This record gives sequence, structure tokens and C-alpha cells, in this order.
Amino acid sequence: MKIAVLVSGGVDSSVALKLLKDQGHDVTAFYLKIWLQDELSFLGDCPWQEDLEFVQKVCDQLDVPLEVIPLQKEYWDRIVNHTIAQVKAGFTPNPDVLCNRHIKFGAFFDKIDDSFEKVATGHYAQVGTVDGQAVLCMAPDPIKDQTYFLSQMTQDQLKRVLFPLGDLDKAQVRELAQEFDLPNKLRKDSQGICFLGKFKFADFIKHHIGEQEGDLIEVESGEKWGIHKGFWFYTIGQRQGLGLAGGPWYVVNKDAQKNIVYISRNYYSSDKKRNQFIIHSCNWINGERPEGAGLRVKLRHGPLSMPCAIDWLSEDKARVTLEQDDQGIASGQYAALYRDDLCLGSGVMERESE
Repeated sequence: MKIAVLVSGGVDSSVALKLLKDQGHDVTAFYLKIWLQDELSFLGDCPWQEDLEFVQKVCDQLDVPLEVIPLQKEYWDRIVNHTIAQVKAGFTPNPDVLCNRHIKFGAFFDKIDDSFEKVATGHYAQVGTVDGQAVLCMAPDPIKDQTYFLSQMTQDQLKRVLFPLGDLDKAQVRELAQEFDLPNKLRKDSQGICFLGKFKFADFIKHHIGEQEGDLIEVESGEKWGIHKGFWFYTIGQRQGLGLAGGPWYVVNKDAQKNIVYISRNYYSSDKKRNQFIIHSCNWINGERPEGAGLRVKLRHGPLSMPCAIDWLSEDKARVTLEQDDQGIASGQYAALYRDDLCLGSGVMERESE
């Protein structure tokens, strides 16, 4: 097949490119440039330069053509604007989920022609077909599984993608990188949000929103315990970074109108139930919304999933009830629903009033 392979400079996408090349496919590597000039001014050296250098070395070694696709405007319009607006409103957005749907498998699809039968990436996930419909399944490596980040993808998108690493775990991919003697075989995994890479999300938010002092209020007593630099730097369930004695303290709520962050030392007390939330803006991969019990849910990327039940309140709003409390139900994040290893899709979380 003729395949467009999205490469980042990391080990995963490089191994995926090599595997497809060895299988005899006609592959072209594509690097997406989504960095904005505005970000470069406060983060210093071009953060994508090192990535692109590794990409070029890998493509040269494998004799694969490379194209750099600029998507800065699309990224700003579809991801960054939304992220900033959500943070200002007091929510905790997930740009990575949006990036997969709207950029990597959205805007990029619009940039290439139909001669590319498939688009491949280094994601840890599996795509199959059941009764003519694409299905998204978890990778065998529960720590690296990335179906959470892919849970907003559509049928049309999934039918065109390939995940060559879907049946491998991270250790196997590292071994392959060594076996192939790839130029980036020893490169560490990148951490953090897709458009920030090695930089902190808080730095990005500070640059775009700034700082504004507000009160840290103990929710039980109403007593003021300190000052913060803006509610937008905090998320529900957060423990680190409060800088207060007598803890541990946890963030339990935020008031976006008054710029107040509410904290508590009794986050896990029995009277504070955290086993229900609302989901909306849902995407169901096979077009059918799940309901009832026998489901599992991930509230964040990682190996942890919990048994849950889902009850629909309206056409696009449902209540999810967890089998046990969760520490960080943050409005604006995604809840991805699963049946066994099948990812059914996801919705945006909204905390109910306590």
C-alpha cells in the first residue's frame, strides 16, 4: 500500500516507519510542524529543531522521503484557542485528545491526497473491523495503551489509520530500535502535552493567561490559608504545588468568577463521595451509545480503569457512576468508556455539585 507515516523524532514512530518499509509498502514520512512563533519567543530555542533532525536522520537511513507539513494556523484555530478558553472558564481540557481528532487525523488528512491509502502512526492501539465497522482496541501494554487519547476519533478516520505497534509493548519496541540501529534508539520518551513537548503546561498557560492572585480557602471552615497565582493553574484532586503547612492539602473546587481555589485536608473522608459525574459532547465510535452496567471507564491516560454504569439523561448527556470513588474528577477532561478491551468512545466530564 501507499502509506503516509506521521513521524515525531521519537522511537515509536521511527520503529513504525521501519516496520512498514520492511513489509514492502510505499511509505512517505510526514512531520507536522504545529509550533507557533508566539510560543518560541518565550520557550527559547526552537523545540522542534531537535525532533526534525532525528526525523531526517531516520529517513536518510531508511531511504524514505520526508515532507514537513506546516499546521500552525490549524493548530491555533482548532486546539490552542479552545484550550485557553476552557482553562479561563475553570475547566481542565485535554489538548492531546483534540489533537488526534482535529490535527493528526483531521487537518493532516486534508493536506494529503487520496493516493495514500492509509495513515500510520506510532500509537499503542489496535484497529480492526467488525461487521464492516472500524473498532478501536487496547494495546497489550496497559501502561502505554493510548486508546484514551484516540477515543474521539470517527469511523472514517479509524478506517484509514494503521498502528503498526498495536500488538507490541514498549520493551519490544525499544529492542527493535536497537536491532534496527536507528539514530534515535537511545532517545527518551517525550513527556507532556503534544504542543509543548518537554515544556510545562503551566508555562504555556502563564504566557497566554498571565497570573492573578486569589485566595486559598479551606472548604470546611471558610478560612483563608494562603494566596495562589490564578485558579487556572490548579485541577481538582491536585496535591502538589500548594505550598501550605499542616497538610496534605488537596484542591477540591474552583470558583472561576471569584478566582478562589478551595482546598481540604479531608479529601478522602466518607462524606465526600466522588463516584459520579456527567458526560456530554460524546463520540461513540460505532455510532451506538453504551448504557447500563458491565462497562469500564478511564478518567485519564494510564493503566487504571474502573467498573461503571451509565444512565442517559438526554440525547447527549449521561450520568456515569463508578464502582468506587476517584481522586480527580475534573470538569473538561475526557472519560473513555470500554467494554472488555474495546474502546467505545468518550465524552467530556462535568462534575456534579457536591
